[in-house]
Amino acid sequence: MNCDDFPMLKKDIIYLDNGATTLKPQCVIDKIKDYYENYSANTHRGDYDISFKVDQEYENTRELVRKFIHAKYKEEIVFTSGATQSLNMIAFGFFGKFLEPGDEILITQSEHASNVLPWFVLQKKLGVIVRYIPLDSNHYVTIENVRDAITPHTKVISLAGITNVLGDERPMEEICKLAHERNIFVVMDAAQSVGHRKIDVEELDVDFLAFSGHKMCGPTGVGVLYGKKKLLEEMEPQNFGGGMNESFDNADEIYLKDLPTRLEAGTPNIAGVIGLGEAIKYLDSIGMERIAEYEKNLRKYAINKLIDIPYIDILNLESDSGIISFNVDGVFSQDVAYYLNKYNLCVRAGNHCAKILKEEVGVSNSLRVSLYFYNTESDIDALVELLRNKEKIMEEMI
Repeated sequence: MNCDDFPMLKKDIIYLDNGATTLKPQCVIDKIKDYYENYSANTHRGDYDISFKVDQEYENTRELVRKFIHAKYKEEIVFTSGATQSLNMIAFGFFGKFLEPGDEILITQSEHASNVLPWFVLQKKLGVIVRYIPLDSNHYVTIENVRDAITPHTKVISLAGITNVLGDERPMEEICKLAHERNIFVVMDAAQSVGHRKIDVEELDVDFLAFSGHKMCGPTGVGVLYGKKKLLEEMEPQNFGGGMNESFDNADEIYLKDLPTRLEAGTPNIAGVIGLGEAIKYLDSIGMERIAEYEKNLRKYAINKLIDIPYIDILNLESDSGIISFNVDGVFSQDVAYYLNKYNLCVRAGNHCAKILKEEVGVSNSLRVSLYFYNTESDIDALVELLRNKEKIMEEMI
């Protein structure tokens, strides 16, 4: 689907590592190039035409993001460097102010490092307690296990909407409802969700949400922090400097600007933000429901091919996302990835930044195929054909 829109797909490669980053369509590349060639100025700084143009494009992207995730207010959209910065701002800028010793934060062992390490740091700094929601036999989250994990001390539930290794899609709307009935905040890491599913933050009723532009056909180095307006009003900026203050005369007289500007100190990644806006328009033109259905069908096609190979162990047979994690029996995952690379086929190998997941699944490393709408059945056929001959893998991986 839409393969001709992507310059990288005109090269001699098969790209199956979209969970790490997605390819960029020509329209996004052109939009960024247009900024640098035709109106390359700072944003919210100048009193001249090209600076006004930058302001217009920058704030237009904020509105595009708002509509894309169905936020209520444009002020609820904060631009960051990516999901990692967004999650750190949530942990330290908001919860670092309110959590007390003994308060509990619920995560799982299948979370990305960006949704684990900030909470670990708060545990050491504040004496809060990080606990894990038990996973079911497929290593997935169920609403029953979330309910059972909650205690009177639970203050935060922080989960990926779709995990980056097992690809399971969590019941986030049910989790938010359950949590809010108990006055618990919910944080959603949407890095693997926003580019693949239609996300409606009002329908979910999630308190905070984080995602990256580069995982949804946008540029690297730009992301979004969404938070309910009343909560962002309480967030303490993690960066102080130009653009976010109204005035300062001394340490006792510092006045900050309104949302979202006070959370966006310094010169932002202007080209990245503008490129993100173009990526959103591009995805909207295809349709998120269409993308989700296409990926689901392509995954089924891939699974039906891979399960016929007896020495391939698939870790997440039942997932509805485009992520497939597996191993070749007796062969180290990085060696298989190196072998596939010899045939210009790109997959991910390793622990995928989910280092504590090994305690849950009993596997420290795996191969990961992560699909997107521009992948095809012929891409899957090429992968399967290369994996069919284990002797060939063993011979050529060195």
